Amino acid sequence: MNYRLGKIEDLDAIERLIKDAISLMREQGIEQWDEVYPAREDFAKDIEQGYLYVADKEDKMAAIYVISEECDAAYMNGQWENEKPCIIHRLCVSADCQNEGIGKKVLNHIENQLVDMGYDSVRLDVFSENPYALKLYDKNGYTKRGHADWRKGRFYLMEKSI
Repeated sequence: MNYRLGKIEDLDAIERLIKDAISLMREQGIEQWDEVYPAREDFAKDIEQGYLYVADKEDKMAAIYVISEECDAAYMNGQWENEKPCIIHRLCVSADCQNEGIGKKVLNHIENQLVDMGYDSVRLDVFSENPYALKLYDKNGYTKRGHADWRKGRFYLMEKSI
C-alpha cells in the first residue's frame, strides 16, 4: 500500500468512501456515523491542517485516517499511562476492501509513523457497539482507559504504548 497526505482533490473520493462505510455499518446494525458526523467539512479541515492521510491500494483509496494531538475534552476522562500521545481520528477502511486485513496494515503503519514522529503512545476512541473495530484494537494491543458518552452513545477511550 502507498500512504500519503490527503489533498483537497481527494474530498469527493473521501466522501464516497465514508458514505459507503456508513451504509455498510448500518447493514451490520452499527449506528456510529451518519449525515452529521463525519462531515465533508471535517475532512477539508483535516487536509488543510495536514492531519489526513490516505492509504492507496493499486491506485484505489483503500483507507483514510487522521492523526493529531487534538482531542475532545472527554478524553480527560481517560486514565492514561503515557506522556506524549498522538490520537487517531476517523480511521475508515473502504467498504470495498473489508476483510482483507487492511485495517491491521493501516494501524501498524500509523503506529510506526508515530514512533518516527517521536510519540510514545497512540490514543483513540471506539464506538462500544462496533464489534469489528473493538476486535481490531483489542487484537492489536490497545487497552481501554475510560469512556466518553457522546451523541451516538458510549465510546471507549483506548491507548497503546509504542
